[in-house]
Amino acid sequence: MTFSIVARSDDGSGEDASWGVAVASKFLAVGSMVPAAVAGVGAIATQADANVAYKGLALAHLDDGATAPVALDRLLEEDAGRDRRQVGIVDVDGTAASHTGRACMHWAGGVTGPGYAVQGNILAGPEVVAEMERAFLASDPGLPLAQRLLAALAAGDAAGGDLRGRQSAALLVVREEAGYGGLDDLAVDLRVDDHADPVAELGRLLALNQLYLTASTEEEKVPVTPDLESELTAFAATRGFPDFLSWVGTENYEMRVAMDLSWIDRRILEIVRVGR
Repeated sequence: MTFSIVARSDDGSGEDASWGVAVASKFLAVGSMVPAAVAGVGAIATQADANVAYKGLALAHLDDGATAPVALDRLLEEDAGRDRRQVGIVDVDGTAASHTGRACMHWAGGVTGPGYAVQGNILAGPEVVAEMERAFLASDPGLPLAQRLLAALAAGDAAGGDLRGRQSAALLVVREEAGYGGLDDLAVDLRVDDHADPVAELGRLLALNQLYLTASTEEEKVPVTPDLESELTAFAATRGFPDFLSWVGTENYEMRVAMDLSWIDRRILEIVRVGR
């Protein structure tokens, strides 16, 4: 009833690596059931007749140093319902493992490679998994993992996806200190719980997530000179704010403007100048 990809970013060094899951299904709120991930540990998707306990168990095994295949073996050996389960796991180093129980409903199967596991059940056919793998491998490794996962999910959706239709989708990506204010590891945590075109809607939400909840890169930062600060102050005044940072807080652009106003994201500066 679900197709998913679990992956680790291929950054080569292990520094600033990300782990994530993208999933879609003809099932309400699939994001509440299937994905789990912890930065520096790994990621898992549990589906078909999903055993949601797998999420915490798998991450605990990985955190204790188990590889993805070992963690998967431990999950299955302890579960009498293993033949109805489908699971994909990627560990801290990107080693991947996938399991499709023999009782999963046709078409069901999966594929793994360095840094990724793709799997699905009740699919239009094996082409869904094949197209997801193709799209992921064809994507630029330099792109954020969320974009690569979404590209794979969209490819699977275009290839027929869930045989029963569309309903929900989710995207979860973790990276050390990637969350709001750098205080947790949630780089992306988006869910489309009930929608006629959930994968497309997930793409719209990801674009908003990148604007509002992703910190600016060094390349995106524009130094605020005295002249630019005067411009920003004047803009805020026309909007009825005592200073520019008050406007920033109201518009939820805190991740895109320095709190000492030493720099402003180029996209926020464009919004200011277009909105004058």
